[in-house]
Amino acid sequence: MKKIRTAAMLLSLALPLSAIAQSAPAPDVQPGDTWTYTSTVEKGPSGWNQTHEQVTVMRRTSSHIYVESKIAGSTQAPRELISGADWSRERSVNGTDTVVNRPFAFPLSTGKSWNVDYTEQHPNRMFASQKWSSQYRVVGTETVELAAGKFQAIKIESEGDWLAQLEPRQTVTQATQVEHDDTAMITHAQKIGPVQMTGRTYKAFWYVPEVGRWVKSVEEYYSSNGVRNERYTTELESFKKGGQ
Repeated sequence: MKKIRTAAMLLSLALPLSAIAQSAPAPDVQPGDTWTYTSTVEKGPSGWNQTHEQVTVMRRTSSHIYVESKIAGSTQAPRELISGADWSRERSVNGTDTVVNRPFAFPLSTGKSWNVDYTEQHPNRMFASQKWSSQYRVVGTETVELAAGKFQAIKIESEGDWLAQLEPRQTVTQATQVEHDDTAMITHAQKIGPVQMTGRTYKAFWYVPEVGRWVKSVEEYYSSNGVRNERYTTELESFKKGGQ
């Protein structure tokens, strides 16, 4: 572990910040490349969970990276996942493979920006549709110090919003009415018309070319009243190249 961390520090210090900021190409990941992260999930005012996740490249094609993900110490079988060649996240939206998160658009250079927009029909029982819009930007370089070492990283930030159309619903109220010694139950049904909800998102990624992946990430999701509902954080513990 100590050798891995030392190697990480030497690699990250090999290039000055100015050189990193000029242009960072797509990662040259190979089978066996492995990253271990501390992953923290925060939900609501009190939900909190932390795990140690290990991600290993199984194979790479011109368009995708296939990885194996497992929780350190778990007896469960690892998950096999697919990401884009730029580490973008894809999933089925309305029956079509869609990029839902693109933290990197290579080559990276300070000031570069890109967008990710998509609309999903019936994403859950509450929403008839939900539209996501995110704007990403390379803000510059930043030094970060983690368990894996001290790195000179390229920082990417994303701010966005979501707009949801609620499913039409109907409310039913009942009341008892007494008149001239007769009792009657009155039922009143009311249809609630289209209602919209909105919220915000914030994401940040710290990318180190020599590591081939982010060394730190933060993703936050806010409700329509501006309160954070969820936050996902990862921090690199160690990494090694496939041939090492």
